[in-house]
Amino acid sequence: MERMPQTGIRELFMRCLTISLLAVAIASSASAQQQGTPNHGSGATSLSESSNLPVEKIGKDDLVGITVYDSPELTRSVRVDANGEIRLPMLRQRIKAAGLLPEELETAITKALTDENVLVEPIVTISVVEYRSRPISVVGAVKNPLTFQATGTVTLLDAISQAGGLTENAGSEILVSSQPSGTSDKSVSLIQRIPVHGLISGEDPTLNLHLEGGEEVRVPEAGRVFVLGRVKHPGAFFITDGSESSVMKALALSEGLDTFSSHKAYIYRLEGGSGGRSEIPIELNKILDRKSPDVPLMANDILYIPDATGTRASLKVLETSVGIGAALGAAALYIYH
Repeated sequence: MERMPQTGIRELFMRCLTISLLAVAIASSASAQQQGTPNHGSGATSLSESSNLPVEKIGKDDLVGITVYDSPELTRSVRVDANGEIRLPMLRQRIKAAGLLPEELETAITKALTDENVLVEPIVTISVVEYRSRPISVVGAVKNPLTFQATGTVTLLDAISQAGGLTENAGSEILVSSQPSGTSDKSVSLIQRIPVHGLISGEDPTLNLHLEGGEEVRVPEAGRVFVLGRVKHPGAFFITDGSESSVMKALALSEGLDTFSSHKAYIYRLEGGSGGRSEIPIELNKILDRKSPDVPLMANDILYIPDATGTRASLKVLETSVGIGAALGAAALYIYH
């Protein structure tokens, strides 16, 4: 077998070495290009993807995700404090965040990092992880009272829908309380009264208010009257159509007088501020015979019909019956529409 000249072996070795070095250089270059591409890291991706919230102005107590490219020590989630500010490590100054959009906060953080010579030309990304600055409370005569955050467009009907809708004993008005713009005094509130019928019917679209957060939606129960004594079905009756109640309506709801009822009845009405009740006697037989006008009833009135012998229960007994439901029974609650 003919041997290769020594010079040929050296040339072959150098050629193989050159090819190997070239391959290593190509691989290193590709790796460097990948590292040079801005990559916010897995933490930034999870913040951006997990939040997926509408872009809103940042407020107090909101949680923001901050990503600073190639600076893991600055990349974190930060809660906006009660002053509307956030603080980052290595920065002496606090940064005002409340009232800014995410992109505006990016600009503010970039400027702060540059001004304090922490980084040169930093790349900052902001995402809102959680909103807490826009609570809307829905309470009262709704099926599922709750508090939720206003993100995106929220209307009054949206809020009531999230609370499961109105209950059967809901009153004729909805009260929407909000803080007037330009004031920080939480004791000052603006109350708007929205008629339920007009809101639900859609007759007036302006009644379906746009809520921005900070509102309380309260649905009061309808006024009710209590009918006790010698009627077929004593009970508490809600007046949910916004109309006035009256003695005749209350008797109709309680299915009329029984056989041993008196011709005289009494209305016990709460006196303003005192907590006591005044007694108003009425000639029931004259009202039933259309010889006397019907008598209107107010919310929380007690209409009491004693028996024909004239024996009457005391007011204390009646109020106790109303309070604990002893005279009403478990199924003695009716709704009048």
